[in-house]
Amino acid sequence: MTGLHAVHIIAGIMALAWILYRSIHGHFRADYFGPVDYVGLYWHLVDLIWIYLFPLLYLIG
Repeated sequence: MTGLHAVHIIAGIMALAWILYRSIHGHFRADYFGPVDYVGLYWHLVDLIWIYLFPLLYLIG
């Protein structure tokens, strides 16, 4: 599970880098910011799942 989490963290870092690149080049406007929201939701979902997996796998038993 830790390796699977690491794969998702690496994917999230790559997505954040992609968002940073696009924002530096001015691709987002007040009426177009969907990818920023979606990457943020993905990142928080990975964190939320890890909050439940870590105690379940490593702290219990």
